[in-house]
Amino acid sequence: MIIDDEKLGKVLLDNDIFTKEKLELTQKNAKTDNLSLFDYLLQTKLISQEILFNLLANFLKIPLINLKTETIKKEIFNLIPETIAATHEIIAFNETPEGIKIATTDPTDLEILEFIKKRLGKNLILHLATSTDIQDSLKQYHHGLEAEFENISKQQAENKTDAELATDLPIVRVVDTLLEYAIFSGASDIHIEPTDSAVSIRYRVDGMLKEVMSLPKNLQAGLIARIKVLSNLKLDEHRLPQDGRFKLSDSQYNIAFRVSTIPVFDGEKIALRLLDESAKKFDLNDLGLEKKPLEILTNSFKKPHGIIFVTGPTGSGKTTTLYTIMQILNKPELNIATIEDPIEYRLQGINQSQVNPKIDFTFAKGLRALLRQDPDIIMVGEIRDKETADIAIHAAMTGHLVLSTIHTNDTVSTPQRLINMGVQPFLISSTTNLIMAQRLVRKVCKNCLSSYNLDKKTMDDLTKNFNLEKIMGFLSAEGLVAKGQNSLDSLLFYRGKGCKKCGGTGYKGRVGIYEILEITPAISDLIINKQGTEPLIKAAEAQGMITMAQDGFIKALKGITSIEEIIRVTQE
Repeated sequence: MIIDDEKLGKVLLDNDIFTKEKLELTQKNAKTDNLSLFDYLLQTKLISQEILFNLLANFLKIPLINLKTETIKKEIFNLIPETIAATHEIIAFNETPEGIKIATTDPTDLEILEFIKKRLGKNLILHLATSTDIQDSLKQYHHGLEAEFENISKQQAENKTDAELATDLPIVRVVDTLLEYAIFSGASDIHIEPTDSAVSIRYRVDGMLKEVMSLPKNLQAGLIARIKVLSNLKLDEHRLPQDGRFKLSDSQYNIAFRVSTIPVFDGEKIALRLLDESAKKFDLNDLGLEKKPLEILTNSFKKPHGIIFVTGPTGSGKTTTLYTIMQILNKPELNIATIEDPIEYRLQGINQSQVNPKIDFTFAKGLRALLRQDPDIIMVGEIRDKETADIAIHAAMTGHLVLSTIHTNDTVSTPQRLINMGVQPFLISSTTNLIMAQRLVRKVCKNCLSSYNLDKKTMDDLTKNFNLEKIMGFLSAEGLVAKGQNSLDSLLFYRGKGCKKCGGTGYKGRVGIYEILEITPAISDLIINKQGTEPLIKAAEAQGMITMAQDGFIKALKGITSIEEIIRVTQE
């Protein structure tokens, strides 16, 4: 937020723009519409945009610039890519010996300002500009990032080899921009996808894919060649998939890019996974566990032996959960070893090994080798087959604490999955300490959060997908709704309206929703007797297990996530 309501109100009163009575009425109306006072004034046009920004400029002690009177050189404007300029309403309009002059609608957006300063390597001289001014300038002076890339591609000789294209300065700059902006955007993946007429660039941010730009088709060969050179792949191999890796690092980040290429109908598709290899702090409190499940998990991994299974689909945060547990357990007197595919984060003081199918170094072989390394705690990236499962269970029986992931939809399906692999039920029940299922939901953006009541369509979706009577009974027992409350439609839920901080999505960041099944004697007996999921879930709920859906509703009521996210994630 550029300026909070209280400060803006004082500015309006001090400059005799509003009377006290008019200000109070305006603030009340803004609150009713779930808007900040600043946004309300802009939308309702109670005062002109020019007057409002002039007041703001005086308050912030930043000059207000009228871009219509500025002649902006193309090379200055193009210092900031269009994607960033349009999203954050920020442009470069002049250069002096002191630095680059920047016009922005939000000089308090320190994150984007720091990114631009680092990218340009020069001091920024801030100016405030109205949104209208910025938008007009973008249309009038800027041909767009895609148009600039089109011009770059025309300069390239048609007979250049892949190796020559990969080292072309324009191509290098295009790829650098794509990678840097992905890091800045907090993307976990970049997809470079050729179509019949263009190259689509998509980022996965907070678990959701979004197209950020479409580049001219004749840039395709250069983009692919550049990334192949960076990741040490064969430039002349276009028919077979390839895998590689490279790093980008500076004082602010240390990112490894895991690269995968695959031939598709219109060329080669490239997917890049971004892995932060900087000193990452894993904190159990950041995972988002409720108090009781957190206590159960903590007590479980403090036991000297047994297995902890973490389950969920790909991309649900299982590895982060296991890394967090290992970081807590990591002490000089303990030998912790892992076998992973791939190693996502480097953990100081922990011996990490990566499987390599090319040389037949599998999870089972790696795990068998780790047991000869005198380990206290072992982390297995995934149990996929009976051989790996048998070795992990044997390790747990012989005094080791084993952490592992397994692909099932929920906690109560995990014993059956292991039985289907061929593991004996009595071994599962006697060695398993805990099974934890999880999903990642997007967090509501705190900068544009607003409350609302559920409409009929959402209520119909909830009724179709959840046992609402059971959910309401649970929420009442937890003290989150009043006793006797029997419907969700009168409760307040939260969502983001969309702002520059969250890229207009209404969400920023992710948090887990969890389901933790503690293997008590009652649960153990059911596993031994090969009982199905229904008896297991009844017994688990009887001993107080919070299901993923219930955990999701808790977070939705607290304003951490939205009810739409809970529907999306739990019904996949």
